[in-house]
Amino acid sequence: MKKLKGIIDRFEGQYAVIEIGNETKDLLRSSLPKEANVGDVIYFKDDKVTVDKEATEKLRKEIEDLMDEVWDD
Repeated sequence: MKKLKGIIDRFEGQYAVIEIGNETKDLLRSSLPKEANVGDVIYFKDDKVTVDKEATEKLRKEIEDLMDEVWDD
């Protein structure tokens, strides 16, 4: 099975709102790894969910660079 990539958008009570492609899905927060935070890149494969810290840091850097471009103009 192929890995499916998602990004944790926010937590709402016991649910995590996950961006997957152009959609959002609600997932029980308890089904995520304990270290999962808002903004983390996660992967779904089979019945396992993992946090990709390297991809998360890359995404944060890209967002920071974009924000710097907007505010520097």
